[in-house]
Amino acid sequence: MTTHHITRLGHQGDGIAEGPLFAPLTLPGEDVTGTTDGQALCDIRIITPSPARVTPPCRHFKSCGGCQLQHASDDFTARWKRKVVEAALAAHGISAEIGPVHTSPPNSRRRAVLAARRTKKGAMAGFYARGSETIIEIPDCHLLHPDLMAALPLAEDLAIEGTSRKAALAVSVTLSLGGLDVAVRGGKPLDGPLRIMLAGLSEKHDLARLAWDGEMVVTRRPPQQKFGPAVVTPPPGAFLQATEEGEAALLAETESILRDASCIVDLFAGCGTFALPLARRAPVHAVEGDAAMTEALDVGWRHAQGLKPVTSEARDLFRRPLLPDELARFDGAVIDPPRAGAEAQIAEIARARLPRLAYVSCNPVTFARDARHLLSHGYVMGPVRVVDQFRWSAHVELVAGFTLTKT
Repeated sequence: MTTHHITRLGHQGDGIAEGPLFAPLTLPGEDVTGTTDGQALCDIRIITPSPARVTPPCRHFKSCGGCQLQHASDDFTARWKRKVVEAALAAHGISAEIGPVHTSPPNSRRRAVLAARRTKKGAMAGFYARGSETIIEIPDCHLLHPDLMAALPLAEDLAIEGTSRKAALAVSVTLSLGGLDVAVRGGKPLDGPLRIMLAGLSEKHDLARLAWDGEMVVTRRPPQQKFGPAVVTPPPGAFLQATEEGEAALLAETESILRDASCIVDLFAGCGTFALPLARRAPVHAVEGDAAMTEALDVGWRHAQGLKPVTSEARDLFRRPLLPDELARFDGAVIDPPRAGAEAQIAEIARARLPRLAYVSCNPVTFARDARHLLSHGYVMGPVRVVDQFRWSAHVELVAGFTLTKT
């Protein structure tokens, strides 16, 4: 059997040997053998292990697709994520200071999408196996917050009552101040008997709220989230940072970058993750494409104490970015776009010569593209802070500040 040398990790966390051949659960510097299947190595055996290799803490790791890097030390993973950011920036000719990586602790994920399916004997719930539609049960998961683990038996009950054996449910669960907030997709049509059954399951599992394929079934308690001094009730399935620790790290960097701003615009504002805490210091205008999120943000601000004025606007920033005349009244901005980045909006920010910007990104590649545009228009980029709230995954998040220097 041929021996292969792993030279690097790919963006999905798989080791890569010459070919390229993709070898999951391997690390750079390792010599391995395996069976070639197209561009993949299967039945891998580690011949020479990396010094960075560790025993995975979770017994589900080898089969479960929820994590990709439990076999690597925390130091190795942090260095690798820094290098991912460095490489993305270097591709656009950018060098930057990259500070220490902030990594969320184990058992801290407060939101997840569970897969659930009926079986002959009942149901099963968990995460999908790597590259497969097989569901792996995860009773000893080291990723999810302990309070989120209560969603596993709930997901099984939902599968028994709400789907056939041919289909799997996607059960989105989020921790809230009121308990579990659950939004289900892929189930049977919501009729009267199913609605009654789901209401009973909501009471049995003490849920805060349950939505079914976009339709509200029951709200027993408001599924509130706290953003600074404000308490917000997001719409079902709304975006929330994955861990409290990760959110706090991103917010601290953003507040530091915008500490001298007197009037702030928050772009892709969601339900107010940044807008509401920032309003402790300065007025904020929050812009978000989802009207239900902006409404939740507005209600949260109106019931909070000690905040500066917060206005909100439902607007698709991909199709209708804020223009220079609209940006002229702000001297600071925070932007937290989806993975596609914010190419159109960044172009308008540069045209408007907005003095300072905090850019939060979940994709180093699109961040680097947008950063290149800002740098070419007279901005200076400060240190980049990598925030790893998707522990043991290949996912990379970051925040960086930009300051206009040319007049």
